[in-house]
Amino acid sequence: MVSDLCPVPIVQAPMAGGASCPALVAAVSEAGGLGFLAAGYKTADGMYQEIKQTRGLTGRPFGVNLFLPQPDTADPAAVSVYADQLAGEAAWYATELGDPERGLDDAFDAKLALLLDDPVPVVSFTFGCPGREILDALAGVGTYTVVTVTTPEEAQAAQWAGADAVCVQGIEAGGHQGTHRDDPEAEGSGIGLLSLVTQVRETIRLPLIAAGGLMRGSQIAAALAAGADLAQLGTAFLVCPESGANVLHKQALTNPLFVRTELTRAFTGRPARGLVNRFVREHGPYAPAAYPQVHHLTGGLRKAAARTGDAQGMALWAGQGHRMARELPAGQLVEVLEAEYRAAAAELGSRGAA
Repeated sequence: MVSDLCPVPIVQAPMAGGASCPALVAAVSEAGGLGFLAAGYKTADGMYQEIKQTRGLTGRPFGVNLFLPQPDTADPAAVSVYADQLAGEAAWYATELGDPERGLDDAFDAKLALLLDDPVPVVSFTFGCPGREILDALAGVGTYTVVTVTTPEEAQAAQWAGADAVCVQGIEAGGHQGTHRDDPEAEGSGIGLLSLVTQVRETIRLPLIAAGGLMRGSQIAAALAAGADLAQLGTAFLVCPESGANVLHKQALTNPLFVRTELTRAFTGRPARGLVNRFVREHGPYAPAAYPQVHHLTGGLRKAAARTGDAQGMALWAGQGHRMARELPAGQLVEVLEAEYRAAAAELGSRGAA
């Protein structure tokens, strides 16, 4: 069972871009939760070095998240038009736009080969569902597999493919929506977490990990009451001192200057929830459905904005509950969340008994 991996029903979400570093992952796992490294955007060797570092910090289970290779569905003309629009940003930050054709597979095969050769306890997948042969191969080396899903239909596909569990991601979640297919016509049709967990629970028999906007133990209790086995939190761990997130990103989460989040394609070409800043307002409405081409295109801009201390040009990924972030050490945060969850679960139980 997925609950056997961690005595506390809390999973630290894999957050690509540096936040999910070995120090954070190890601290969460040591506290009884399940920490996750994010292999997305890293080289295969970069992923492996982080695995080795994490093993040096904890002997408890942890996971690694992989991005599935993406189909080449982007319109090159639309990407070119967007690049022209971003020319002013490149001039402002005195940097160059990236090459949108750097690749679509995120070195998936090389990363998978390493994980089969030197297994980790858990591997999860985002942006699709791997084939049964991949899931069976990982099972053969003792790895527990999790597929991110955003609809009951995606959950059913994951069960058919042979996944051990699914991570049910509600529309409230920060960062990318892990849809199996990026359909612009379905944009904005995402399902809220509690409704989605209930729908998925009634559709499949696999264990569920609930993700999306969770910041308090009482919310964890609600997600588990709806049918989840574990709760996954990302934004809640972003502000921890162990997190590798940029300090500007950490500060922005509770800065009253940033009043809301929205789903945007501005930085990557795929819907992702982040704090609304100048870049999102100016470029979000015009960004094409082109992932990872737009991600590659804006990479230099995002780095330059961070380097110059300009949060208005950074991708400030955040879930809807970002204002509730607490700047606590990761291990202490796990303890606080567990205490809140136990108290809320006990209260729910007493109300039911009454």
